[in-house]
Amino acid sequence: MKIKITSVYVDDQDKALRFYTEVLGFAKKADFSNGPFRWLTVASPEDLDGTELQLALNDNPAAKAYQQAMFQQGQPAALFFTDDVRADYERMKAHDAEFTMPPTDVPYSTIAKLNDTCGNLIQLTQLARY
Repeated sequence: MKIKITSVYVDDQDKALRFYTEVLGFAKKADFSNGPFRWLTVASPEDLDGTELQLALNDNPAAKAYQQAMFQQGQPAALFFTDDVRADYERMKAHDAEFTMPPTDVPYSTIAKLNDTCGNLIQLTQLARY
């Protein structure tokens, strides 16, 4: 068994697609509609056939309440691993990304957190090398 798709709720799928592709650097994987439902996913350009992230429209009141509570508590909706968090931080800042935490050394890793502009905090993590 393996994880193929996971989801984050977003308040605007077009805005989310721009952020996740233009700022974070992911590639659009799937984008199709069936009536009012839109299936939209992105994937790492380093592994297009790997795990996909669904950018799911947050039109469910329970999901919206959860998303807002997690954001207010500073809890990230997703964690992405990187080989160089400081370089990614600089690249994303150049694309006007709003970081709530700059690269910070914590036990066993360096992390940074940013607002995805669609209701979520995202954490970038670089594992420490020993």
